[in-house]
Amino acid sequence: MRWGVWLSTLLPLLAQAQDPGLHMDMAGSAGIELRTFPADAQFDDQFNGLEPSAYLQPEFRATSENEKEQFNFMPFARLDGRDQRRTHADIRELYWRHIDDDWEVLAGANRVFWGVTEFRHLVDIINQTDLIEDIDGEDKLGQPMLNLSSQQDWGEVSLFILPWFRERTFAGKDGRLRFPLVTDGNPRYQSSDEEQHIDVAARYSHYIGSWDFGIAYFKGTGREPRFELSDNGSRLVPVYDLINQVGTDIQFTHEAWLWKFEGLWRSQRGDKFFAAIGGFEYTLFQTFDTDADLGLLLEYSYDGRDKNPSEAPPTAFEEDIFLGARLALNDVQSTEVLAGLSIDPDDSSSTLALEAERRLKPHWSAEMEGRWFLKSGDDPVLSSIKKDSYFTFRLIRYF
Repeated sequence: MRWGVWLSTLLPLLAQAQDPGLHMDMAGSAGIELRTFPADAQFDDQFNGLEPSAYLQPEFRATSENEKEQFNFMPFARLDGRDQRRTHADIRELYWRHIDDDWEVLAGANRVFWGVTEFRHLVDIINQTDLIEDIDGEDKLGQPMLNLSSQQDWGEVSLFILPWFRERTFAGKDGRLRFPLVTDGNPRYQSSDEEQHIDVAARYSHYIGSWDFGIAYFKGTGREPRFELSDNGSRLVPVYDLINQVGTDIQFTHEAWLWKFEGLWRSQRGDKFFAAIGGFEYTLFQTFDTDADLGLLLEYSYDGRDKNPSEAPPTAFEEDIFLGARLALNDVQSTEVLAGLSIDPDDSSSTLALEAERRLKPHWSAEMEGRWFLKSGDDPVLSSIKKDSYFTFRLIRYF
């Protein structure tokens, strides 16, 4: 990743943070993590058993007295005891933002999230996924950008220029949750400009009554790679194609109901396909005469892309049903539990996920996460990780 140009641009702006008129503060978190894989590894060279690691993610912020100038710096680093590739560092955020009455401009590296559904973030495309952090798509690499946004009575418009592409991260030969062949670190690109291709994106969002909606357009290098064999056939090489994509996300709120939908149309290598996910979350407030709320979730996902991983990026969600429940105890410790089951009706492949978190003290919290690949069917993605069911315990210190 070439940060030199961005640093040379931003350092004079960040130097202004020494101005006594700026308010400085620091936050962030650090944590230790222990993953355990109950089953022996499926492929040669993969480790068995426990995977300890630790991470650090501080955040440095500076804001002017009139709150129109903001500076933000958030580095991230993880040290992993078993997978060398999972030991990595990234700049999640490094930007300057100017805020005016009805518009703002941001220059630097930032993370932008689009979408409303729970189990799959279909339209979220600005940032690259940090896949060695987790396979749920929640962790993102910082994306260099120039972002201009305007908020009016008729909605918000955001324009993006994205000058450098970030490669997806993959587990190494020692790591778990990978394909049978190790993914090579030297990708191929459809664009002759490779990672220096300039991508562009635009999004319009608004709300009308109980409806919240957004529509976005992206043109550039797709964040999802397809895969080809290396010349000697010993590795998988990620290939990043140029794409055109239109996506939309819609949410309707009515009493205890949240209805959600995400859909996209994408053109890639002459192929065009449609994908969508939609469903609802219904909340039972103060269940069993307690302060706890129980949310019941149901979503259905369809993806019409080519199933050949050398022709289109692979996905495990061609046609899946997601069932889930979210329990919030609403206690002093902010205890929450989320459980989800994914089922493919065609081949009966299924996965189970469980996430729980609880605050221990004002600056400490504990998280638990488990993923069980119950049945892989004939799905090539799930077949690669069918023995990689795991359980994670995480202890976090906030500062």
